[in-house]
Amino acid sequence: MEELARESISLLTSATAKPALDADGPRLGSLGAIFIMLKSALGAGLLNFPWAFERAGGVRSAVTVELVSLVFLISGLIILGYSSSISGQCTYQAVVKEVCGPAIGQLCEICFVFNLFMISVAFLVIVEDQLEKLCLSLYELITGLPESEMPYHWYTDQRMALIVLCFVLILPLSIPKEISIQKYISVLGTLAATYLTVAIIIKYHTMHPTQVHIGPIYSSGISSWASMFSVIPTICFGFQCHEASIAIYSSMENQRLSHWVFISVVSMFFCLVIYSLTGVYGYLTFGKGVKADILMSYTGDDIFMLIARLLFGISIITIYPIILLLGRSVIQDPLLSWRRRSSALVTEAFECRSRYILTVLWIVVTLVIAMFVPDIGKVISVIGGISAFFIFIFPGLCLIFAMQSEPVSCKIRVVLTFWGVVTLICGAFIFGQSTTIAVMQILGKV
Repeated sequence: MEELARESISLLTSATAKPALDADGPRLGSLGAIFIMLKSALGAGLLNFPWAFERAGGVRSAVTVELVSLVFLISGLIILGYSSSISGQCTYQAVVKEVCGPAIGQLCEICFVFNLFMISVAFLVIVEDQLEKLCLSLYELITGLPESEMPYHWYTDQRMALIVLCFVLILPLSIPKEISIQKYISVLGTLAATYLTVAIIIKYHTMHPTQVHIGPIYSSGISSWASMFSVIPTICFGFQCHEASIAIYSSMENQRLSHWVFISVVSMFFCLVIYSLTGVYGYLTFGKGVKADILMSYTGDDIFMLIARLLFGISIITIYPIILLLGRSVIQDPLLSWRRRSSALVTEAFECRSRYILTVLWIVVTLVIAMFVPDIGKVISVIGGISAFFIFIFPGLCLIFAMQSEPVSCKIRVVLTFWGVVTLICGAFIFGQSTTIAVMQILGKV
């Protein structure tokens, strides 16, 4: 398990490299590939699912949207595996650039960086939420007074704690070229997600009936159909493992497309079970009172959820530098290449200086946004819109472009091209809808 975890992180942190498909080294088996797919998908998105179920109008509405989305999620993974096999590339950006052309490849890189940037913002918002609850819990434990009577001091504000955390812990972890801590914490996110699901189920069955605010199983009417679409950004954010899927596929021992279909279906099915259980039980526990971050719905003295907060907090603090490294490398590599082309010498001092500047800028900007957009639901709406590019739009484009040159029958070419167009249109709709909702939420219109 430790070796798989170490290998999985090395796959994700080499997102800008272009290793050959036949590279030497150990290859992933079926179990290893499924494990890494699950590890890539399960994470902080889980915190938002109960709230998304409430926004969707009930359990049945949300699960229906999940099942329909699952068709496109699996389809996107299959298309990406196929595109990797015909292009001979091993990273998402390289596959898109090879299959669809340099212009779309550059768009993919921009979306990749922006997506990582917004994920960093979401991580800091989650950490800020957990710091608030932990401070209140600590105050209640020390003084014996209820949380509502805690006096305000600037040094007890969770925003100040977040600033200190960013510059005392996250910045030193993010500065190096390679994140050495990654090999020790790669399983932590999956552990936190699994623990949270189990804890929510246990709390639902052990809470006193008067404490449970059961939400409706389903709702009907035109408004419910409109609200169903609001769950899509959360699904995209939660199930998103498509950026890592090509690196995983390229490292598999058995790269037959039929085998990749099996890996994709099994991985997404397990994700569906975990996300659905969390969404259903969290929603049934709190009903319409559920918070955008499910952990914020529980009291500060709840030991089960205190452990979950600590697990998620530590996981995010250690994973944030890896996300930053991925985004920084996509920005820094073209900068260093441009300097080389301009006949200037790329010294170690210049590389170090540019790395320091990019790291500090990334942390400062994400920190400022996280402090002034405190609702995780608003951030996830933005991320869900960008995720549509990786789950729908780019796979759809890859399939359309591939069918223009691949030697297949006319009937198959027409059918697959049609499916590529459908996927592309759905992705464009989801991007537009999610981004519009996010903008309206930020402006306070919804």
